[in-house]
Amino acid sequence: MRLNALLPLTLALLASPALHAEDLPKAIQQLQAKGAVIKGSFDAPNGLRGYAAEYQNNGIALYLTPDGKHVLVGSLFDEQGQDLSAEPLQKLVYAPMTKAIWAKMENTNWIADGKPDAPRIVYLFSDPNCPYCSMFWQQARPWVESGKVQLRHIMVGIIREDSPGKSAALLAAKDPAKALLEHEKAGKASTLKALDKIPEAVQNKLDANLALMDELGLSATPAIFYQDEQGQLQSQQGAPRPEMLGKILGKR
Repeated sequence: MRLNALLPLTLALLASPALHAEDLPKAIQQLQAKGAVIKGSFDAPNGLRGYAAEYQNNGIALYLTPDGKHVLVGSLFDEQGQDLSAEPLQKLVYAPMTKAIWAKMENTNWIADGKPDAPRIVYLFSDPNCPYCSMFWQQARPWVESGKVQLRHIMVGIIREDSPGKSAALLAAKDPAKALLEHEKAGKASTLKALDKIPEAVQNKLDANLALMDELGLSATPAIFYQDEQGQLQSQQGAPRPEMLGKILGKR
């Protein structure tokens, strides 16, 4: 998971709990005081002790020297060129983070586009007035229609004055998936009407979706989230370039 692609996240809230300072060697505590959030420790060669940390929206590895007085920061490679930091960081920093963020999106009020048993799930924050959301919807058709991908549209209303009303109309529809399909299929000819008065229950859904968008530091749609082949969370801001579609949606 490359968090610099996700914009500033409230990672301290989303990731696994940090280790208490009193449980850490003094040299590690000094880095913790500078903003490194220690997520766990791991074995390292030649008497070193490894620590996995989150710092400025990225995972970093810290290596405490045998005397306990010095810390090396960065990746550690063996004689075969293998990065010994990658697996601990994935296990202690990125995997818990992915799980937490994914669970939050799973619990939002999304509209499904595609088969429920599709092997790949892709979330996107979507506004009914967003042309780039529509562009990605169109780009994804081969994957969705073949049953390989289910898009989950987390509806928000941020682009135009009637965006909240239109998102509410989709969420309040008798068949939201069908309503979304008809809206996107029609393109600029869409007849989707914004609700003049949004029911409280629907407004609560929109508020919750927007709150998560704000929590993730996002300000535009579409904001696309997917898991790569290694299970790491990745994101895409805006409609992806054609060469990115395979990474986001998988093989056609």
